[in-house]
Amino acid sequence: MNLLSYIKNVIDIEADSLRKLSEHVGPEFEAAVNEISECKGKVVITGVGKSGHVGKKIAASFASTGTPAFFVHSTEGVHGDLGMIEKEDVVIMISNSGETAEVLNLLPSLQKIGSKKIAITSKKVSTLSESCDITLAYQYDREADPLGLAPTTSSTTTLVIGDALAIALSILKGFKKEDFHLYHPGGSLGKQLSEKTQ
Repeated sequence: MNLLSYIKNVIDIEADSLRKLSEHVGPEFEAAVNEISECKGKVVITGVGKSGHVGKKIAASFASTGTPAFFVHSTEGVHGDLGMIEKEDVVIMISNSGETAEVLNLLPSLQKIGSKKIAITSKKVSTLSESCDITLAYQYDREADPLGLAPTTSSTTTLVIGDALAIALSILKGFKKEDFHLYHPGGSLGKQLSEKTQ
């Protein structure tokens, strides 16, 4: 297999996972959107490693499309950052395995705080899934690297789930170009929207 074939193979593996995700989206996804839309506080996303990096992007996408959100690193959470989370918030907890210790360590405090919890994981039967109010579970055949270890397919799938939630919420809220411009006045997108409103 030549280098170009390797590159195409990665894309094909991840694209196949997304097709399967679309086919298996169920009522729990709608329940998650409704839970977030009814939230009186903010959406808090948490995770570590690649899930943490994806979580930061999900939080940014939520915020820019009209759903107030921020990211809390799970490790920092148990060292004081849990103070950012209130009962009215919804916490989205990301763990591919559903058993990530740093993420699970947040559960006792979140239980006492009383915030709603949504899991994004590949393991429908896991400690995280069983501890959350709603679980958004995904399946994939393998990671895209030859060793089957590096988070690739799993992180892409998680990112797409976050995008889907953010966009569904923006549609539900009637989010308009003017609203997007309010939150995104800079860069080429901000310039493009400014020219359209003049």
